[in-house]
Amino acid sequence: MSGNAALLPFVDEHATVVSAPPQDVWPALLRAAESMTRGAAAARFARLVGCADSAASGPRPLAAGSAFPGFHVETATAPAELALAGRHRFSTYALIFHLDDLGDGRTRVRAETRAEFPGLKGRIYRALVIGTRMHVLVTNRIVGSVKRRAER
Repeated sequence: MSGNAALLPFVDEHATVVSAPPQDVWPALLRAAESMTRGAAAARFARLVGCADSAASGPRPLAAGSAFPGFHVETATAPAELALAGRHRFSTYALIFHLDDLGDGRTRVRAETRAEFPGLKGRIYRALVIGTRMHVLVTNRIVGSVKRRAER
C-alpha cells in the first residue's frame, strides 16, 4: 500500500472470496466503488460534512486522480489494489481494496479501512459511524456487491 492511506490508523478489514480471477474482479470493483456514493443524497451529505471531494471528476473508469462524493482515488494498481481516500471536518480516512489471487479462478476481496477522528467532534462522529456498526454494514454491502458483479 502506498500513499497517505498507509499512514492512517487501522480500523478494520472485511473480506469475501469471489469465484472469478482478479482480472475479472477488477472492473466489478471499480463499478461497485463508484456506485457506493451515487446519487444526489451522497453529494449533499459530502457537502454537509465538508468533504474535500464532493462531486465526480477525473478519468473513468476510476484511476488515480478520479473523484466522487467523499473519496478520491489515491492509487489504482490493476488488478491488485484500489486505494480510496478522503477527508472532512470530522475524519481523514481511506478505504483500500486488495484483490488476492487465490488460484483456481478465485479471488479474495479485502476492504481495509484506515481513519483518524481528531478532537471531540471526531470522537462523536466515530461513535456514530463505527460504534453503531453502520460502517460494517456498508463495507460488507460494497464487498458483496463486488462479488455479485464479478460472478455474473
